[in-house]
Amino acid sequence: MSYNVYLVEDEQNLNELLTMYLKNEKWSVTSCLTGSQARELIDKPPHLWILDIMLPDIDGYQLIREIKAATPNVPVIFISARDADIDRVLGLELGSDDYISKPFLPRELVIRAQKLLSRTYIEESNEASKVITLTPYEIDEQIRIVYLNKEEVNLTSKEFDLLQLFLHNQGQAFSREQILTNIWGEDYFGTDRVVDDLVRRLRKKMPELKLETIYGFGYRMLKG
Repeated sequence: MSYNVYLVEDEQNLNELLTMYLKNEKWSVTSCLTGSQARELIDKPPHLWILDIMLPDIDGYQLIREIKAATPNVPVIFISARDADIDRVLGLELGSDDYISKPFLPRELVIRAQKLLSRTYIEESNEASKVITLTPYEIDEQIRIVYLNKEEVNLTSKEFDLLQLFLHNQGQAFSREQILTNIWGEDYFGTDRVVDDLVRRLRKKMPELKLETIYGFGYRMLKG
C-alpha cells in the first residue's frame, strides 16, 4: 500500500535526508520546515505524521493538539532532541503513537513508521467488517473504530492496540513489560510508565471496560 506521510522537521539537512529515506519506501512524502506550513495541511490528513517537537514558530505539542482534534485516528511519531521521560509521557498523553530521540539512524525511523502503519491500517478486502460486542461497546476491528450507542469513541492507534490486546486475552494478566513488548515492540527503549499512562487514557475514554490493576505487576481485563 502506498502511504501519504507528512514530515515536519525544521533542520533542513535532516529534513531532506529523512524525506529521501521515506520516499525510498515508495511513500508520498510532504515535508515542512515550520509548524505554520504543517498547520495548513491539517485539514488534508495523511496516513502518518512525523513531527518534531522543537519547531521555530509553533510548539510541536500545540500542533499535535490541533492534529488530534481534527483527525484523532491518524498516527503521529514524535521526534525530538530531548530524551526526558516527561517528554515521552506528555507526547503519549497528547496522542502520539511513538517517540524517537535524536540522534537516530534514518533507517530506524523508517522501521518504526513501517510497523506503525502496518498496525494502523488494514488492507481493503471483500470481507465483511468483524464487529465484536463488548457491552456496552461495539468494536469494529477492520476499520479500528469503537462505538458507544452508535457514537464513535475516538481512540488513538496505541489505545486501540491496547484494547485489542485485552479484548483477545480476557482474563489473562499482563505485566507492564509484556504490554510494552506487545504494543511498542521489542525495540522500544523507555520507561514502563507509558503503560500506566496508556491504560489510564483507555479507562477514561471507555470507563465501562472491566480493567483490573494488579498492583506490582500489571493489568487484566475481566471476562464478561
